[in-house]
Order: sequence, then structure tokens, then C-alpha cells
Amino acid sequence: MLAAADSYQPVQEYESLKLLAALLREPSKYELWFEQYASGVVFRIGFGHWIETGQEEEFLRIIAVGKNVERVASPGVYLVDSLPLLQHMPTFLAPFKQEARKLRAEELSLFRKLLYDVRQSMTRGGSTPASFMKTFLENQETFKLSDDEGAYVIGTLFEAGSGTTAAAMMSFCLAMCLFPAWQQKIQDEVDGATGARMPGFEDVPQLPTVRAVIKEVLRWRPVTAGGVPHQLIKDDEYEGYHFAAGTVFHANQWAIHRDPELYPDADTFRPERWLDPKFPQTYREPLSKYPNLQNYSCFGFGRRICPGQSIAERSLILLTARIAWALDLQRKTDAAGALLPLLDYDYTAGFNVQPRHFDFDIFPRSAEKVRMIHAALRMAKEECIDSGSNKH
Repeated sequence: MLAAADSYQPVQEYESLKLLAALLREPSKYELWFEQYASGVVFRIGFGHWIETGQEEEFLRIIAVGKNVERVASPGVYLVDSLPLLQHMPTFLAPFKQEARKLRAEELSLFRKLLYDVRQSMTRGGSTPASFMKTFLENQETFKLSDDEGAYVIGTLFEAGSGTTAAAMMSFCLAMCLFPAWQQKIQDEVDGATGARMPGFEDVPQLPTVRAVIKEVLRWRPVTAGGVPHQLIKDDEYEGYHFAAGTVFHANQWAIHRDPELYPDADTFRPERWLDPKFPQTYREPLSKYPNLQNYSCFGFGRRICPGQSIAERSLILLTARIAWALDLQRKTDAAGALLPLLDYDYTAGFNVQPRHFDFDIFPRSAEKVRMIHAALRMAKEECIDSGSNKH
């Protein structure tokens, strides 16, 4: 996955420039811009299509499917979550089964259409953009997966990878407004590493503070706070307790990330825990490699660990570095210049959580940086979109 993630870096570069331009143009719509960044990256990587307007039909359909997955996956949405015996009711008496059947049909119909479009493009000849779907179709016999199975694997990657990256970046914005000293630290680090130019993936080894800040954001405000449920496939024993096959466990991210032995002062936003040897539980060397997000608990565990974690890590680090380089994020003030109240945990409820909309100011750090963003965006658009090559 690391090598594959490298090959899609031009997609993330282009989408990050679109994001910066959008934040400068209409900062109050930051939620939409983060969602379009994350969804655009995963849609292009998964299916080979660019999202330019955010109004493309298949894009809107897959966004709706993802929202439904988040809704139905939230614990307690259905009575059967509290009364498991209800799962044995016949479908005609169980509304939750009827809805699940309907949603699955909608989901599979969309994923089949996306697979069919890529297959048709390959059949016609010419240049079919690289994508996970293209790779699957080229190697379907090796993978030993049916069309529906392959379509589902790639479709659910989109469902898992779009909302989570966007939510994490919204929490980053909240943290920078609440803890401006850390914004200054990452700005100083980026400026020192890159000089006048915009940061890129090649600068990541020189940006340990950037990596520490985004890792601490994910610890401080985990996106999937309740964790993804796992079901035992065989009986198990733990500290004298017996758990039968079929038992469902939730790897509770909120609790894991607040283990006082691993994370002293766990409720406090402290990126230095990843950078300072005084925190032996979390500090690792060399700082050119650590901290990083590889196998971090926020991506899950075991066979069901997030398969897109390398792509997500690159997105989060690139966006953090480029926002720090280009922008100042500031809390709103009143007429007298006093800071307006800003709650540090006013979050949505659900399977994935994010800060409820809060107003903050976004200012460019210089007119020259704005010019550089727009110039780089024009060049990237010409290479990725207008040339028609779709080579990345």
C-alpha cells in the first residue's frame, strides 16, 4: 500500500491546491471544502474520475450512500442494538431488516455502475486512468473475486475514507483556533524547512511538529470515537473471561486514547508528547520518521485495519503543512477585540463525529502566497484535467 499510495500523490497535490483556493474564496464553507477534498481524492483513486463541481451524479449518489452507512452503523439507531433477540424476527415484521435490504440494493447498484463504467472504458481501448477499480479488473482472476465482491471492496473504501479525513481536518481547525501557539510552531517549522516555496511530500521528514500536531488531533478528538465493531470468529478467553464466537466488541477509541498510563494528562491537547523524550510512552526516534500514523489505533486493528491508512496519512500531513504555510486560522472576536467563546467539545453524534459548525476567520499569510497558490492550481489543473491524459 505504501508504494501504491506514492503513485497517487499527484491527485492529493492537485486536490489540496483546490482546497486552499476554496478556503481563501469562501472560508465559511470550510466543511464543504474539506469534504470535497477528501471525497475527490478517494473518488479519483478508486474509480479514475475527477470531481470538479461536486454536483456529478455518481459522486452525489456515493456521498448519500456513505451518509446512510454512517447513520445505520451508529450504535443504538435501531432497537435491535439493545434487544439482540429481535434479529431473529422475520423480515416482514422487522423494519430494520427492510431498510438494510433497501440500502444494500442501492449501494450495490451504484458500485456495479462504477465498475461497469471502468470496464467499458478499458474495452474501448485508449487510455483508462489508473485506479483501484482498473487494477482489480486487470487482475480479477488473481484476486478470485466476483464483480460484486470487487465492486463492494472498492466502493466501501470510498465510504470509509472520505468523511473521516474531512472530520479530522475540521478538528484540526478547531485545535488551531483553541491553541494558537501550536499553529505558530508548525508555521515556523514549515517556513524553516521550505523557505519561500510551498511544502510538498518531499518535506515530510523535516516536519515532525506537523506530524505530531495531526497525530495529537486524532488522539484528542478521534473521528470514530466509539470504534468499529469486531465480531469474534471463534471462542476466546481474556483474563479469566470467556467470550463465545459471535460476540461483538467495540474498540472504543475515546477510551483507548485516554489511557492515563500511555497518555498522561490525556484530556489536554499536547502534541509535545510525540516530540519530547520526557514522554517515553509516546516519544520515538528518529524524528525524521516519527511520529507517524502507521498502525495508529485510530485506523483500527487486525485484519480489518484501514487499508487506506497510508493515503489518509499523506492527505492529513500535506493539508496540515500547506494550511500552516498559507493561512492563519483565528478565533472570532467581538467589537472590542475580545475572543468570542469557542467550545472545545461541541461535536456531532454518530458513528463518525466532527465539530459542529463554528465560525472562525481564515486569513492569507501573504499576498505572494495567494498568488503562488493560484499559479500552482492553474498548472496542476492543466496537467491533471485539461490535458486529458489522466495519467496519474
